Amino acid sequence: MATCAFLGLGVMGYPMAGHLVAAGHTVTVHNRTTAKAELWVAEHGGAMAMTPAAAAEGAEYVFLCVGDDPDVLAVTAGADGVLETMGEGAVLVDHTTASAVIARDVHATAAARGVGFVDAPISGGQAGAENGVLTVMCGGDQADFDRVASVIDAYSRACNLIGGPGSGQLAKMVNQICIAGLVQGLSEGINFAQRAGLDVGGVIHTISKGAAGSWQMENRAQTMADGIFDYGFALEWMRKDLRICFEEAATNGSALPVTEIVDGYYEQLQELGLGRWDTSTLIHLLRQE
Repeated sequence: MATCAFLGLGVMGYPMAGHLVAAGHTVTVHNRTTAKAELWVAEHGGAMAMTPAAAAEGAEYVFLCVGDDPDVLAVTAGADGVLETMGEGAVLVDHTTASAVIARDVHATAAARGVGFVDAPISGGQAGAENGVLTVMCGGDQADFDRVASVIDAYSRACNLIGGPGSGQLAKMVNQICIAGLVQGLSEGINFAQRAGLDVGGVIHTISKGAAGSWQMENRAQTMADGIFDYGFALEWMRKDLRICFEEAATNGSALPVTEIVDGYYEQLQELGLGRWDTSTLIHLLRQE
């Protein structure tokens, strides 16, 4: 079993770190809010540290699940960052949804210190993290991926190396672009069904087995029909992810017309004060018409 550190105990990181303990690994956690780390230790055992550097000291594998590019930089290369104490041969794994640019930068910084780095954003939502069935998209060197993949198995059902540094983040951008269009289509379909007087549950049960089926349909259709949105993946975080997609698209020449429209809908929802609601809240706008 491995000696691990896990930084960032949000709705995803908290259960992911717990799965590492359940798999038999030794885990030290760090969280910006100390009370959350104390709660995690009380629930799962392990240890907590007051700084990223202290958490990473002596760890074979260090996992991050934080907010955005500045957070990744702060906990890796900033004062008291993990790279201050990670030993040569250790591997740093970043589960944050961040830019490919930051992934390549951290990879280079880590490599200069003899530390491996894998950018490994995740998909599957809070339920996927809690149930240990996340999809993990990885970028980095084959040798580093091969070392860490079996550890990531503790909370994933699919973990694949897509390509070199930054490739995991690029794959996550594809993921978010696809989701944006799917959720809008699902919103329009459910709204149509309700206005047509159909039994939405019966419709979804039927069409989910055909070409229209998706993770969103299986996991969000009923709550969308019932108007339940105060859970899940906050749309303000989705907008952060889409911002990263737009920035990358501007550099590689990709057109994202539908994604831009959906992002505009999310902006409207934010203006209504609903930024913490789930991404499936898109249907709320259709009900205002």
